[in-house]
Amino acid sequence: MIETKELVDYQVDPATYKHWRVSFDGRVATITMDVAEDGGLRPGYKLKLNSYDLGVDIELHDILQRIRFEHPDIGAVVITSAKNRVFCSGANIYMLAQSSHAWKVNFCKFTNETRNGIEDASRYSGLKFLAACNGTTAGGGYELALACDEVILVDDRSSAVSLPEVPLLGVLPGTGGLTRVTDKRRVRRDHADIFCTTPDGVKGARAKEWRLVDEIVRTQEFGEFVKKRAAALAEQSDRPADAKGVTLTPLERAIDEGGIHYRYVDVAFDRAARTATITVRAPEQSGGSETTRPPLSVGGVIGEGTNWWPLQMARELDDAILTLRTNELELGLWLFKTTGDPHAVVDIDRFILEHQDHWFVREVLGMMRRTFARLDVSSRSMFTFVTPGSCFAGALLELALASDRVYMLQTEEGEPAASLLLSPMNFGPLPMVNDRSRLAARFYGDVALLDALHEEIGVEFTPAEAVALGLVTDAPDALDWDDEVRQAIESRVALSPDALTGMEANLRFPLPETQATRIFGRLSAWQNWIFIRPNATGDKGALKVYGSGAQPKFDWDRV
Repeated sequence: MIETKELVDYQVDPATYKHWRVSFDGRVATITMDVAEDGGLRPGYKLKLNSYDLGVDIELHDILQRIRFEHPDIGAVVITSAKNRVFCSGANIYMLAQSSHAWKVNFCKFTNETRNGIEDASRYSGLKFLAACNGTTAGGGYELALACDEVILVDDRSSAVSLPEVPLLGVLPGTGGLTRVTDKRRVRRDHADIFCTTPDGVKGARAKEWRLVDEIVRTQEFGEFVKKRAAALAEQSDRPADAKGVTLTPLERAIDEGGIHYRYVDVAFDRAARTATITVRAPEQSGGSETTRPPLSVGGVIGEGTNWWPLQMARELDDAILTLRTNELELGLWLFKTTGDPHAVVDIDRFILEHQDHWFVREVLGMMRRTFARLDVSSRSMFTFVTPGSCFAGALLELALASDRVYMLQTEEGEPAASLLLSPMNFGPLPMVNDRSRLAARFYGDVALLDALHEEIGVEFTPAEAVALGLVTDAPDALDWDDEVRQAIESRVALSPDALTGMEANLRFPLPETQATRIFGRLSAWQNWIFIRPNATGDKGALKVYGSGAQPKFDWDRV
């Protein structure tokens, strides 16, 4: 059974890609899937027919990040296959069959986020994606295509698109397939019902008629059609054709028994308490006093590149989240702390929002948005502690707003005081996956309250004010602080992790729903339940016996 004893590293180098090739032609990038059969992340299965595991998607995620930052001249991305008559056959079934439940869930969550990242790039970054399905496109392969703006299927009388998980494996398409078929492709319900229960899928004219693909093109015309269509999509992009990219250099990171350590993010493990304390540092202020420091400039931040604080901080935090989610399953409570000058963060917030039309600044904002959104869908409890010297301001206040509870220390008069600081960054530029700001989600879209808070941008709230405004959960005084914090932590980690995961996911995402919340909140929950049912993963479940020649044995009760 696949476990996570060996560290899963989400940092990869393009020189070591095993499964993908990337090429550039003018304003179009082509990502070619060519999965190495013997290149699985764990032993025990072969990645045949362009099937994939977590390692394949880690590389894809890295490719997408590099196109965003290192190739600003690219306006369209084609995703295709190097295999003959196969686009992608989806997640590797034998990998799933031998995986632990936790591995399956983390795998599905990350692949969901990667596909959501494709749609995020289309929505925010001026990148359009075209799936050139030059062969069989099944399961997760079709889900990858669904994440693209357009799906082109070769019309060779045999290639089909399919979601065969229900009839063949007794599970669901795990990375958004069901939701995108209805919410994005607008496939009629009865057609979708037939499609999702027919293992061979749908091909040719019917695939287009049912809106499962945008175009079908004969084999001899396929390559030229894709080329022309990608060029047309690239021409629609507002990304600069003549800009020089910023190289995503490797993160400097140290991992030891005590935690994970970066420049601006530090994670401290307390295995006995089953907690991870995540401390994020604000940028260093250099160049004199606040009145004499040189102003931020576009040229200056591009010169800093990946060392610019918001980008480096977001990359470090993103890596920490992924590393903890996959490798540290028992650390179920994340405790957030910050240090540094809140005004330094607010200054950067202001600069980002004033210059977000510039491609690099826009991509940095996007990196921050996706990183904080990864917190919202993480199956971990999150508490924030605000104390004197903290820096919960603007973008870093999002850590607190993403948390399940926020505790703020009330000190005596004359002693250093804790404070919170709002910036325009808290009112929409960093939305959750339900497209709402965390403030709007916190206060259920109360317009009057949100408008009143907007008037308080730049005000340093005291603990009493923060409690009155509903920005924190409680503000114990110094006499009670240690006991209240200890009791909150101890009582939380004593609860069922399964019940907490379900509770938190429901409480974090009030209405309205979006495609993304339906994928994470509904589809993932159903899939997680199905993964532990005997009809799927029992000794004679469909996922377990697939490929053996044996027939699955089902419990016929509908529950």
